[in-house]
Amino acid sequence: MPILRVKEIRDMPSEEQAKRLNELRTELLRLKTMIKAGGTVENPARIRELRKTIARIMTIEHERKLGFTREKAKGKKNK
Repeated sequence: MPILRVKEIRDMPSEEQAKRLNELRTELLRLKTMIKAGGTVENPARIRELRKTIARIMTIEHERKLGFTREKAKGKKNK
């Protein structure tokens, strides 16, 4: 189950997205550091979830920069 769904990310303002992205990256770094140090992680699947959520946020940020919207995508599919 994703940490944040795409709809939730799209509804967030850019500042909140950036803040959330920073928090997720920090958590991912902490988990990776624990693994490198030889420790065990309570939930190893959390690393994958974090990576995917970070990628989702970054993708949506990039779409906003390009001016890509769902309406434009739907219009291209129908033509």
